[in-house]
Amino acid sequence: MVSRLCIARTIPCILAATFFLAAAITPCVCFAQQSEWAMPAAVDAVRPALVRIHVVTTNYDQGRESKMESFGSGVIISQEGYAITNHHVAADAERIVCTLSDKTEVDAKLVGADALSDIAVIKLEKKVSGSNGDAVFSAASFEDSSTLKVGDKIFAMGCPWAISQSVTQGIVSNVEMVMPSIFGDEALVLQGEDVGSIVRWIGHDALIEPGNSGGPLVNDNGKIVGINEISMGLAGAIPSNLARDVADQLIKNGRVRRAWFGAQVQPLLKSSEYDKGLLISGFLADSPAAAAGFESGDILIALNGKEVGARFKEEIPIFNQYVADLPIDTPIEAVVLRDGTETKLTVTPTERKSAIDKEHEIKSWGMCATNITFVMQKEKQLDSRDGVLVTSVLPSGGAGSAKLPLTAEDVIVKVANRPVKDIDSLRNISRELLGFSENKAVVVEFRRKQREYASVVTIGKKEETNPGAEVTKAWLPIEIQVITKDLADALGLGNKTGVRVTKVYKSESAEKAGIKVGDIIVKLDGEDVPAEQVGDEEVFDSIIRQYDVGTTIELGIIRDGKTVKTSVELAESPVPVSDYPKHTDDDFEFTTRDIAFSDKADGSVAPASKGVYVESVAEGGWATLGGMRAGDVIVEIDGQAVQNLESFKDQLEAIREKKPKAVTVRVEREIYTLYLELKSDWQE
Repeated sequence: MVSRLCIARTIPCILAATFFLAAAITPCVCFAQQSEWAMPAAVDAVRPALVRIHVVTTNYDQGRESKMESFGSGVIISQEGYAITNHHVAADAERIVCTLSDKTEVDAKLVGADALSDIAVIKLEKKVSGSNGDAVFSAASFEDSSTLKVGDKIFAMGCPWAISQSVTQGIVSNVEMVMPSIFGDEALVLQGEDVGSIVRWIGHDALIEPGNSGGPLVNDNGKIVGINEISMGLAGAIPSNLARDVADQLIKNGRVRRAWFGAQVQPLLKSSEYDKGLLISGFLADSPAAAAGFESGDILIALNGKEVGARFKEEIPIFNQYVADLPIDTPIEAVVLRDGTETKLTVTPTERKSAIDKEHEIKSWGMCATNITFVMQKEKQLDSRDGVLVTSVLPSGGAGSAKLPLTAEDVIVKVANRPVKDIDSLRNISRELLGFSENKAVVVEFRRKQREYASVVTIGKKEETNPGAEVTKAWLPIEIQVITKDLADALGLGNKTGVRVTKVYKSESAEKAGIKVGDIIVKLDGEDVPAEQVGDEEVFDSIIRQYDVGTTIELGIIRDGKTVKTSVELAESPVPVSDYPKHTDDDFEFTTRDIAFSDKADGSVAPASKGVYVESVAEGGWATLGGMRAGDVIVEIDGQAVQNLESFKDQLEAIREKKPKAVTVRVEREIYTLYLELKSDWQE
């Protein structure tokens, strides 16, 4: 889900809207000379650890998985190469490449990501060696963010708009910034998690732009006090204390464990008669809070022996952080005020689960889908978590083209009368039903808004249909234009009708017969050519097609004001593009065919070119990310020449068996030759 705020990450074509809330331009703050000395020291301490992060992310839309390049920032926090950044920068990354301060590029892998705090950790691959041969990286260190005060000098470091590492200067404007109520209760949601429920941002006026996300906020001692994340007039950074705790857990366990008891809380109402505690507005069914006997309207005043309360929105994230640190699966005491009387309850927090599971592309169905989480089950009022939730559908795929098509939010519960438990079971059932078949029609049972439906979906590979080979026709190897009445008058042809030659194909029978560009054909086997208005070109072509291939015809031609007769043998018409077999590669997501006569005839392909013609490239696919375009001619792949479509398919299959990190492709693009590097996730 895209936030309504500007998340400071560079995303081509798609950027979340930015709310500029300042009522007037803020005058520039000039620091004393001491700041001018502090800035170089602070920057020098962190700059070697600053990284620009280039990621290839995975998106799911319109029933298919697509890829997109984006950029963010990060900072190395250990000599082993662990670096901290934002969840929204790296969590969905298929590929991560980091540029260090010395411009060295280093591959990295995702260690773990936490949507609730918008923090992720990546690990850089080996760059330089220490005395024991281990990788050694320059690292920055954290400062206690609770010591920050409004007015403190800070420096925002990162890579705005994917340019090289940079720094901007400002002051701390707010140490307990939360989302204004005008943005709604969940203004910043990542993977179903409300980031503002646990993060209370450090507001500051140092300029950050898209691409700064994940970069460090640094104090004048050169220590990390925050991780920059958002911009809404003021910039917002995740406090270092929270960021460091999350990063430590991600490095140690690959995930963050938090306690949860399922109560929905809010500050005391302004009209409340109580001066302590916070309001329990509700709770989820089957949650620990429900089992403990909480009631809507309870005022929670103590939890696990500690007094709790919130009169203001700014206090809620602190309470939620406290709850997250409670002992998991251990009974604790809660004290609530109910109708003015203190009541003690025993609640057993459980481990907090993800609100939304990862999406998957199910190619054989032409759809994207996800497993059902506990929260999703409650939101959609499902009896259980069994089934698969459809998130988007490809209109031309099996799910989208069924007579009763599947749509987003449908829950698939059975296929061919076999229960579907989750994504894995759906894949297994589909494979077993398909067997060695290309495709198969199956009965699908699904739930849609509390109703149970059934439909027939054809799963498997989509059948590629061609109109069928056109019957071979006679062809005069030229291109023409009609001699209109105005053109005939201008050329002094009087009432003559006919066509003018605009192109003669080289090495074909028309050229051998001496036909030239500019010739005006007025007779065909002694008969007038009935073409006198735009659109009559087809009339001339249809007359030619009435002859048999190999027939010799006589043309009456006006050339340089004189009438000449020319005999020419009719050739076999070229195969139209629509009749060429096509091959779609599912790994790199592009479609190719053999080079057609018309490709060379219209000049889009060089006459001597050999290879395969790229007819289409899927938006967001690996081929697109590698720079391939429709109209390219692939002449070489991984150093081997490409001859035709059949041999190219064999070459692709051999490459797929090896599954290399990258495939080098040489293409001809108009008059240019380019080398492209294509990558793939090599999905089965």
